[in-house]
Amino acid sequence: MSVDDIRTFGPGQGTQFVPQWGDDASANWSESEWRSFGDPDGEYFGGGWEGEPGTLLCDPYPYDEVCIMISGRVALTDLDGKRREFASGDAFFVPKSFRGTWETVEPSKKYFIALPGARS
Repeated sequence: MSVDDIRTFGPGQGTQFVPQWGDDASANWSESEWRSFGDPDGEYFGGGWEGEPGTLLCDPYPYDEVCIMISGRVALTDLDGKRREFASGDAFFVPKSFRGTWETVEPSKKYFIALPGARS
């Protein structure tokens, strides 16, 4: 390994990946992941993410994830109706066991790391 193996990451850097969610996403749901690192089997990966306003039902959330908001605002609402919002500068962890809705309230960007056990 050398310094050439060090990866920078963020929205627009890396390989673009657009998850397909089907009926769990609102008609206006739009997102892109920019995967910059990870293991070959997809056990963990990370990079940048950007999304437009819309909602996505996560029942359950697809993986344990660390999020650091760069810009915009998102909200998570659990199945009991409890809601938390996160904005630029906020860092948070979403456990794979979370069940509820991810809402991109306004155009948003974040850094993310999907932890070991993630699915690709």
